[in-house]
Amino acid sequence: MNDHFLSNIRKVHSLGHLLEEETGENPFKLFSAWLSLAVEDDPSESNAFSLSTSDHNGKPSSRMMLLKELDSRGFVFYTNYESRKGKELSENPQSAMLFFWPRLEKQIRIEGKAEKVSRQETEKYFSIRPRESQLGAHASKQSRVIPDRSTLDSTYQDLEKKFENQDVPAPESWGGFRLIPDVIEFWQGRPSRLHDRIRFRLENKKWIKERLNP
Repeated sequence: MNDHFLSNIRKVHSLGHLLEEETGENPFKLFSAWLSLAVEDDPSESNAFSLSTSDHNGKPSSRMMLLKELDSRGFVFYTNYESRKGKELSENPQSAMLFFWPRLEKQIRIEGKAEKVSRQETEKYFSIRPRESQLGAHASKQSRVIPDRSTLDSTYQDLEKKFENQDVPAPESWGGFRLIPDVIEFWQGRPSRLHDRIRFRLENKKWIKERLNP
């Protein structure tokens, strides 16, 4: 690879702008509006985001996730509670989400505290998942070492037989987290790298709106 290959990658951002009077006072409404634009532009995993967590020593890790629910309380995603991210969120619930839609030149950063959703919420969501995904949640001991792929495939096949002609229950080790935000920042690409950044910061149960330097 040419030494200057990465440094020569450029993109001029010129699709839009983000002004204070256009954002409203409720960041959840603005998030929903941007997510709707992303779905219209490309419905393929437009709800994907990067989730960053850290353990009790502050060692960080990130991975891609899918947003499954959004309400006035926060942003919900589902995982294995015994996975690395599940354990880290239990040790240190402070976490962050990043949504990025490059075709729209938009991104949203969210920071806050994650807490487990109720078992009722988990079971309600699990019941509408594709059956293959339900079985997969039982088959995968997420983040644990396995000897080879055939071990996972064999476990899945055994579960197909076990639950044949019956509903698949949600594993006790599987469920949702709701990230309750205290910071939501909206970024709109602009020319000359003078991007628009509008941050909503929760203070005394009220959202404070601020413009940040790019």
